[in-house]
Amino acid sequence: MKAYQLSIFAENKPGRLAKVTRILGKENINIRAISISSSDAFGVINMLVDDPERAQKVLSKEGLTVKLKEVIAVIIEDRPGGLDKLIQLLYDENINVENAYGFVLESWKKAVFVVDVDQIEKTQAVLKKNGVETLDTEALLAAEPFHYMKY
Repeated sequence: MKAYQLSIFAENKPGRLAKVTRILGKENINIRAISISSSDAFGVINMLVDDPERAQKVLSKEGLTVKLKEVIAVIIEDRPGGLDKLIQLLYDENINVENAYGFVLESWKKAVFVVDVDQIEKTQAVLKKNGVETLDTEALLAAEPFHYMKY
């Protein structure tokens, strides 16, 4: 299952992140996960939100450069080696992780690792073949706690 990530390109200066969170808050769009990386004058804010298409529209309308991209939100065990199991599986299949971040659903039980990979269709097939769980789009859009799907 695929999820959708917003990538917002912004100047690396005070107030840019505040502008994004203010816009999303006013539109009642919930941020589910976020990562920020910067290099000198510019940065990228990657996030999962509960309404990615609407978020892209409202942020773009406010003059921000926003890209909506398909990613895979993989359920992993929240324990030592949980992430390694996934990464080794992707490595064995020659799949490159281009961008990633994670968050915990239930401490010492489940975590989510969001991956942006170079071969999304192949990655989905590999995960399915190996019985790896992923979050579906409905789970990310739902107001209730996350539900996950097993291939």
